[in-house]
Amino acid sequence: MTAEARYQTLRVRYQHPICVLQLHRPEAQNTINAQLIADISDVLDACEESITIVVIEGLPEVFCFGADFAAIRAANGQPAAGQAAAGPEPLYELWLRLASGPYIVIAHVRGKANAGGIGFVAASDIALADDSAAFSLSELLFGLMPACVLPFLARRIGWQKAHYMTLSTHPIDAAQATAWGLIDASEANSEALLRRHLSRLRRLDKTAIARYKRFSSELSRSLAADKPLALAANKVVFSDPRNIASIVRYVEHGIFPWESA
Repeated sequence: MTAEARYQTLRVRYQHPICVLQLHRPEAQNTINAQLIADISDVLDACEESITIVVIEGLPEVFCFGADFAAIRAANGQPAAGQAAAGPEPLYELWLRLASGPYIVIAHVRGKANAGGIGFVAASDIALADDSAAFSLSELLFGLMPACVLPFLARRIGWQKAHYMTLSTHPIDAAQATAWGLIDASEANSEALLRRHLSRLRRLDKTAIARYKRFSSELSRSLAADKPLALAANKVVFSDPRNIASIVRYVEHGIFPWESA
């Protein structure tokens, strides 16, 4: 059963255990303002307990074009209302929540992803795109820098490629983004690509996803330093009675965890 929720800046539909969150500011190229951040945060609150997959997508022509410059201009060159006091932290915290929260986050990109739009892609667990997608960091053209984007982007594609995208300010296409690892998979029909991923990912257990996301976000990428964390996580999952029961059922009856007895 599908349920829908409408926000000022989003279109949201739930089909358990999936939440599809569409950025919907067509009049502003899906740019980011304080309301968009607040609306997405509210949706994620609703996803904490039972949703296992959050799909973030935009419009066919534009995924997200970054900061809302029109709102900044309307505030006479000062940060837009609601952003002045909070600064960049709410957006960074939102991306951190996507990267480490107890759900699989899929970015489904069509059209342009620029500046802060790259932040949503880089913070996602899986990024899919169609052949129309284009990715760019335009901040330096305006004397700015993608300061909050870079930690997420460098984690995904490496420092030098993130550095190059920042300095060149030139868009890369879906093929290049896939080759660099910014996008995990792309094809002409990204809707079909998304459906194939969802059909497999929806089998995963909420507890397993939450444990894995927490573990992966804590890794330092140092083999020696991560040893205690890895051993502790391994002990937790192999001592969980539900996991042991699933293993025993598979060994004895050949039934996978998502299958009915």
